[in-house]
Amino acid sequence: MRLWTVLRQALAGWQMILRGEPDWRTQFSLTPAGLATALSIYAFVAFLAVAIAATSIGMPGAFGVLAAMVVLALPVIALALSLLLTRNFLKSPAPLLPVLVPGIYALTAFLLIEGLLAMIGGPIVMLAWIGIGYLLFRLARHVQAWSRGIAAGFAVLTVLMLVAMRLALYMVSTAPL
Repeated sequence: MRLWTVLRQALAGWQMILRGEPDWRTQFSLTPAGLATALSIYAFVAFLAVAIAATSIGMPGAFGVLAAMVVLALPVIALALSLLLTRNFLKSPAPLLPVLVPGIYALTAFLLIEGLLAMIGGPIVMLAWIGIGYLLFRLARHVQAWSRGIAAGFAVLTVLMLVAMRLALYMVSTAPL
């Protein structure tokens, strides 16, 4: 099945990135089609997360599902924005796809792990944030060959944007009229 092949290759690619191996690119499709595949898998996992979360209260209507999907898309938006900001700050012509495609697969795993940790208890969710921060740091170091400071800044910026966007959305949605 193609889905399992793509996921297995993404896992192998991430193992290669974490080890610093140079052939990691062979495991990812670093094309617009590869990006669409990664986003489709992320959207599928996000929809499954909404469905699983709704098991105790019932599936929300179309607007509720759409709103939940927008909230769950915030990590991808945070990754794209922080990548653009970092790249513009450095005035780097480096392509975006080598970071976005593996980054979205990492965010897919993050979405699953964060959801599981949230069921256990609130503060333990920070472990998922630390984990995705480390993965993004390794991604920036290995793929873009950014210095430790720039890679750390990129990872911290992404995680802070992810948390801040969710908090801001929560504050706006619960504000009295």
